[in-house]
Formats: sequence, structure tokens, C-alpha cells
Amino acid sequence: MECKKDENIERCNCSYPGCPRKGICCDCLAYHLEKNQLPACAFPDSVEETYDRSFNKFVELHG
Repeated sequence: MECKKDENIERCNCSYPGCPRKGICCDCLAYHLEKNQLPACAFPDSVEETYDRSFNKFVELHG
């Protein structure tokens, strides 16, 4: 499968400076799941900027 990094990066709301996975969704998802987190795109910008990407925060927002 071809990566659509150029398309993905337009909607990627990751605010972490220098993130090497920005726009590479499969790598980003794998990285965050390994750390028991969700990627930035699972959160609104105001929450993403806190870098709290925990499952608990997701449930707090959507539960």
C-alpha cells in the first residue's frame, strides 16, 4: 500500500515539534498504541495540545 503522507499531513493535528511520524498514520498509530495512547487525531486540538493522549482522556471526552 502506498503511503498518502502528503494528503495525511494536511489533516494531521499533531502539535509535537519534529515528530518523525507526522502524516504517516500507520507508524503513528503503532507508536501510540504501544504506549497505551491514542494518536493526536483522536482528540480535539485543545486536548491534543496538552499531550494527554491516554485512553482515559478519550473516555472522559466521549464517555
